[in-house]
Parts: sequence; structure tokens; C-alpha cells
Amino acid sequence: MTTSPAETSARGSDLPETGPARTSRLLHPDPAVRRLAGITLVNTLGNGLSLAVGVLFFTRVLGLSAARLGFGLTVAGLCGVAASMPAGRAADRWGARRVLVLLVALEAVGTAGYALVHSYPAFVALACAVTAVDRGSAAVRNALYAEVLPADRRVAGRAYLRVVTNAGLCGGTALGAIALQADTRPVYLTAILADAVSFAVVAVLYLRLPAPAPGRHERPGRPGRQRNPALRDGPFLVVTALNSLFCLQFALLEVGVPLWIVQQTDAPRITVAGTLIVNTLLVIALQVRATRGTEDPATAARVCGRAGLILAASCVVIGLAHGLPPVVAAVVVLAGVALQALGEVLSQAGGWALSYDLADERAHGAYQGVHNAGSAASLMIGPAVVSTAVIGFGLLGWAALGVLLAGAGLAMGPAVRWAGRRGAIAV
Repeated sequence: MTTSPAETSARGSDLPETGPARTSRLLHPDPAVRRLAGITLVNTLGNGLSLAVGVLFFTRVLGLSAARLGFGLTVAGLCGVAASMPAGRAADRWGARRVLVLLVALEAVGTAGYALVHSYPAFVALACAVTAVDRGSAAVRNALYAEVLPADRRVAGRAYLRVVTNAGLCGGTALGAIALQADTRPVYLTAILADAVSFAVVAVLYLRLPAPAPGRHERPGRPGRQRNPALRDGPFLVVTALNSLFCLQFALLEVGVPLWIVQQTDAPRITVAGTLIVNTLLVIALQVRATRGTEDPATAARVCGRAGLILAASCVVIGLAHGLPPVVAAVVVLAGVALQALGEVLSQAGGWALSYDLADERAHGAYQGVHNAGSAASLMIGPAVVSTAVIGFGLLGWAALGVLLAGAGLAMGPAVRWAGRRGAIAV
């Protein structure tokens, strides 16, 4: 794909920008992306607030034990994986915007329902329902981007929205910190209800989002009861599986690194917070620029290959922190996390490009549903894999994870060439 002027502006310029030019760049020149960014900001502020207080709300307010909470969330994760594909198919049949409004509205109701839960079976049932609509809405949201954004701006648009996502999560987490400091039942309930309100606002904003221009994304032959075309697309399924391996890096950051710091290194515990800050700041700074080099599937695959090698290097560096003096160990871990953030932005940019470029333009919902199901499955099993197979084996475990991530990235090239041989794309 070619780089559009709007996309070039979104990715930045080599010249310093000040005043109105800098403000314009921050706000993004594409009106559709600006609207989506506003919706994303509202959504992620609520999500950040909920993530910050969720565990304590469930344990201190609802009275769940850690084991019961973990089991319930695991079952809910399975429901999320199962919901992605039918949600994507529904988007192809009835339109992504319409389906997304319904799912987000249901998530608002379900989230508010946590305030009324008084038994464990009710909690599990509600968690399953909320997670199902959340994962389903993620798949439909990606299909919506394909409907409202031109093909040559989708990846750059998603990169910009991911920057907004990180900023929103940071803001929501800061609000959650206030709730955690108060540590009272009314405050926790208020935080959960505020998250529910944010979903309701988002549903209204999606409802007001302009429909795609006639003819931009025509979809003749809507799927109806036909079989899911993505499940018959071998190259796309391979890319989805490889991308799901890439998603293990999120468990690496959120579970593996904190456990490694606390259990296997002498680094100060505050380093845990430092790793999240380093990752967030680098993702915000680099994600839009990382879309360079994803203009066509072949180059996107090469970007994924580089991402895999960088992620492998980050695993080895983090593993080397064991046995080092405290300050040195902290510096080594932070360096490893910086490499992980670079690999993350590259792998996300390449994965987004391939998820759109290898898909049938008439069935983005089906393809995004399958792609999202793979990611959701990885996010569900990732913490268990990292906490047992990696942390338990020390540097060898980190090296093995690095080999897996490098292999996933390097295998993207053959998968894309397979797609080219089948006539799906030109490489």
C-alpha cells in the first residue's frame, strides 16, 4: 500500500513542530481517526480505572478468594475466546457499527451488574457474559476500522489509536490509584459503576459515528449461513497462530517480569513499576513510527521478523539480571523491557497490517474474529505459561521463550509467501 499524506502526517516529520502544527499532529488530520480517538480515550479511561481496582473489588467487596477469582476469570477467558468469531461474523452480516453499539451497551449493563452480585455462581456467570461481549467487541471494533478507514490508512490509524489507548489507560489507572488509597466499599463500587458509565457513553458515541460512505466498503454476498471463510484460509490461520505466539510478550511484561524481579533478582521492588513506565512511554513514543515498513504484506512480514529477534534479545537480557547487584540488576531489567517495547510496537504494526492485507475485503468481520480469537487465547494461557515454563527454569526458560518469539517472527515471511502463491496477495 502507498503512504497517504494523512498517514505521513500521523507518523511524524523530521522537522520540529510547534504551536498549531504540533497541536494538529497530536489531534490527527483524519476526522474519522479523531472521532475514533475520542471514543477510545473515553473507553480506556474507564478500563484503566477498572483494571486498577478490579482485583481488590472482587476480593474485598465481593469476598472472593484468590483461587475462586482466578478460576472464574479463567472460565470467563474461555468464553471470550469463543465469542470472537461469531461476533465477527455478525459484523459482516449486520454491519460492524450496529453490532458494536449493541455489544458495548451490553458490556455497560454487565459491568454495572457486578455491584449486584452476591454469590459465586452469579459472579462466574456475569464474568463470562462480560468477557464474551468484551472480546467480541474487540473483534468487531477491528472490523469497524476496516469499514471507516481507507485501506492505506488502517495500520497508521490503529497505531495512533493505540497511543491514545495507552494514554487513556494511564489516566484511568491514576484515577484508580485514588480509589485504592481510599480503600472503601463505596469508593470501589463508584469506580466499577464509573467504568459502566464509560461503556454507555462509548455506545452512544459509536451510534453517532458516521456510516461508511456508499461504495467505499461494499460487501456483496454477505455471509449469512455460509461457512466462515477465514477458517478455510490456511495462510491466514498460520499468521493468526504466529501472532498469538507474539502475544505471549504481554504476559512476559505483566506477569513474568514482576515475578522475576521479586523472586529471582536483587533489584529493588520499585523496579516493577519502572518497567511499566518504560514500556508505556516507549509505546506512546514509537508506535505510530513503527508503522513505517508495513506498506505491503512482504515488508510487514519482515517487520515481524525483526520484532521477533528483538523480543528474543529482550528475553535474554532480562534473564541475565539474576545474580547481579541490585542497581545493576534493575538497569539490566529496564534495558530488557526497553527492547521488549521496541519489539512490541513492531510486532503490533506488522500483525495489524497482515490481519487486514490477508483478509477478504468482503469479510473483515470473520477474519478479525478469527485473528482476535487467537490473541484472546494467548492472553488467557500466557500468564500460566510464563509463570511456570519461564520463571521456573531461570535463564534457560527466558532463552526458550526468546527462541519461540524469534521463530514466530521469522515464520511470518514463509506464511505470507504461501498466501502469495495461493493468489491471495501479490508479494
